[in-house]
Amino acid sequence: MKRASAKIVDCTIRDGGLVNNWDFSIEFVQNLYAGLNKAGVDYMEIGYKNSPKLLKGADQAGPWRFLDDDFLREVIPQKGRTKLSALVDIGRVDQDDILPRAESMLDLIRVACYIKDVDKALELVQTFHDRGYETTINIMALSNVMDNELLEAFEMIKDSAVDVVYIVDSYGSLDHNDIKYLVEKFKTHLPNKRLGVHTHNNLQLAFSNTLVAAENGVELLDASVYGMGRAAGNCPTELLVTHLKGTKYELRPVLDVIERFMIPLREKEEWGYLIPYMITGTLDEHPRSAMALRASADKDKGVDFYDKLTTPEVTFEK
Repeated sequence: MKRASAKIVDCTIRDGGLVNNWDFSIEFVQNLYAGLNKAGVDYMEIGYKNSPKLLKGADQAGPWRFLDDDFLREVIPQKGRTKLSALVDIGRVDQDDILPRAESMLDLIRVACYIKDVDKALELVQTFHDRGYETTINIMALSNVMDNELLEAFEMIKDSAVDVVYIVDSYGSLDHNDIKYLVEKFKTHLPNKRLGVHTHNNLQLAFSNTLVAAENGVELLDASVYGMGRAAGNCPTELLVTHLKGTKYELRPVLDVIERFMIPLREKEEWGYLIPYMITGTLDEHPRSAMALRASADKDKGVDFYDKLTTPEVTFEK
């Protein structure tokens, strides 16, 4: 398992923010960055760089939902080896809000899109590339994408400026065979691009799927500390740090962050493997219905939830 070329992208603040509406304290983020830096983690995705004027309810979210460069300089006045990343969504970012990299705290900007918007994503990628950033395109919900759609996307991507193309298991429904199949398909059609992977843990496969991707040449591996991420969460950073061989990652600083910050947070917020998330994962569906169930009085009624999702003539109450 020598994976010296692998690089970890920790998404705790960005993906984990979907759990608590990005309500992380500055102390939390500073200590997480310090711990990841000590551990040798390559990138920390510190939030979204979307534009608040393009989203409703922006004033109700924490500052990591709409990163401000001046704010970031105050939070992390001295960057270490760990680079900073941010994610943007199609239609939710004003490219004029993105400074040139030389004036920004960010090193990497990742553009998330569904398959129908690959062309729009690549336009943003070109803009960010021209401003000096490392770039990725993250094609979401690949488990729901038809082969012909993917082939059309590859034709657009192969000659684009994007550095890394991501395989994203948005619904946590893929297994090791699916990952191997997709990695080979991406490598075949995009031989000049580096690859990344982003997994969810609905079927308790996020870690193993990430390892399979790494074994097959995927370089950027998304993870989050203690697995914190939307619904079932992500591949745990601490598992990659301790398991990837031929690297210089250190486990102890990550364990320290977990002990001091993540365990207390886990007592207030819920994420990780749960039966409703397993059900949406095995049915290859977005976990929003499971998240709604977990927020209701019927949160543990998995049988009824399963019956509703698998019986076409049954509808959910308004």
